[in-house]
This record gives sequence, structure tokens and C-alpha cells, in this order.
Amino acid sequence: MCLAIPMKIVERNGDTGIVETMGVKKTIFLTLVDAEVGDHVLVHAGVAIGKVDEKEANETMAILNELAKDEA
Repeated sequence: MCLAIPMKIVERNGDTGIVETMGVKKTIFLTLVDAEVGDHVLVHAGVAIGKVDEKEANETMAILNELAKDEA
């Protein structure tokens, strides 16, 4: 099973960029999506695989946080 995490692009440099969620920043590849700084993307294995709106990104993160609490 795969899991993609919604993250916000905070910096872009060609085909790579820095994304952030919950204080965690990561450098990823952006070659598969048409997205700019400020956009939210789904990140899997260091690659943005899709673009989502802010509302969907926030809802997904809320669900993931709830699942993490249940596992603790």
C-alpha cells in the first residue's frame, strides 16, 4: 500500500522544490505536476504525484493525525 502526504510548496527551483507540512521540510521532485510556490501537492517517495487544494490537504492531514493518535 502506498501513502502520499499533502505538503505545501515553499520554494521551487526548476524540477525540484522544498515542501513543508507540520514543520517538516523536504526537498522533492516536481517534474510530474504543474505546481508553483504556495500550491499543495501529494508527495510519495520524494516525488510530487498530484496537486490538491488547501482544503483537501488540511482534511487529509487531520485524518492522518487522528490515525496516528489511535496508534499511540
